[in-house]
Amino acid sequence: MNSQALDRRSFLKWANLAGLAAGFPSASAFALTTQDAKTKSHGNASQTKKAASPETLLLKDYRPQSIYKIPVTEIAKAKFPIIDMHSHPYAKTAAEIDEWVRTMDEVGVEKTIILTMSTGPAFDEIQRKYAKHPERFEMWCGFDLAGYDKPGFGPAAIKELERCKQAGARGVGEIHDKGKGLISGKSKAPGMHPDDPRMDAVWQKCGELRMPISLHVADPIWMYQKMDRHNDGLMNAYEWRLDNQPNIVGLSGMVDILERTAAKHRNTTFVACHFANLDYDLARLGEVLERNPNLYADISARYAETAPIPRFAAAFYEKHAGRLVYGTDMGFDKAMYRVTFRILESLDEHFYETDQFSYHWALNGFGLSDAILQQVYHDNAAKLLASRG
Repeated sequence: MNSQALDRRSFLKWANLAGLAAGFPSASAFALTTQDAKTKSHGNASQTKKAASPETLLLKDYRPQSIYKIPVTEIAKAKFPIIDMHSHPYAKTAAEIDEWVRTMDEVGVEKTIILTMSTGPAFDEIQRKYAKHPERFEMWCGFDLAGYDKPGFGPAAIKELERCKQAGARGVGEIHDKGKGLISGKSKAPGMHPDDPRMDAVWQKCGELRMPISLHVADPIWMYQKMDRHNDGLMNAYEWRLDNQPNIVGLSGMVDILERTAAKHRNTTFVACHFANLDYDLARLGEVLERNPNLYADISARYAETAPIPRFAAAFYEKHAGRLVYGTDMGFDKAMYRVTFRILESLDEHFYETDQFSYHWALNGFGLSDAILQQVYHDNAAKLLASRG
């Protein structure tokens, strides 16, 4: 299998942020075949020739290349062993899972948390597929939100949660709410947000079972802004836009909901995915973390959003190093892992990874210290996982 095909973008498009069925689609569901890719490439090249004038160049076709003669750091393996707290079941066959393990060995990933977003037979099937490598992959389940809009919601969801735990689930996730209600795989609860009283018993049971929750609230700020010439994340935001969604809770409101949920359930551990999408306002995220000792933040899939502000981001890592955990959420290609290492470990400046992240802006390395890298790569996650007993 070509692991480059199984990136976060194609996975989410296929899943439609609605989770996984019991099986997986063929590789073609994730990417073009080699011949298709060549055909598309030739087609794009032809179009580019026709649209060579800067007067007609589209932002989506913009691929700048740095001309600066400055150091380029290649980091093949992370400086310290890694626990990846945010991934998904990208590999669908035994051979592909074995390939993933070999890649993990090569780049320095000790363990990967697989956020299945699934319950029932779908979870059981994923658990079975990855069972050959119990020390390398850990399965987290989803919630069954059926009946959320009827009296008596809760006991059935808790019963399935307990069943999943017995079947091997060690945590819960990735649970989404981008502002229109909770989503767990294919199970949806429009209008019911994490702080809804109907969820109280479910969150409480997670705490009793010592199952941490990977909770994704909102999306990057650019997705909520007008799709116009002032939106500096337009290149990526347009594809994932939320500004045109009616009756949606905005990013700030979703962070408030996250904080109310964490504050109400102190005995339950939450991991806010993607910096809680406060990558544009790390100061606020720091305040949220300080007020909520049962809340962590994973750094997955927000490398491009923080790498343009390396000094401010590095200072944030230094101040809150004990509450951040490494994650990817972008497939399992070796090059993908190595881009994250370059951003976290090096002091490289003004480099582009447009195809990986879909933003047009230049990136920079944070040059994090060994002590911070040790915490973020491994120790914080190890502590969180060990606390389950």
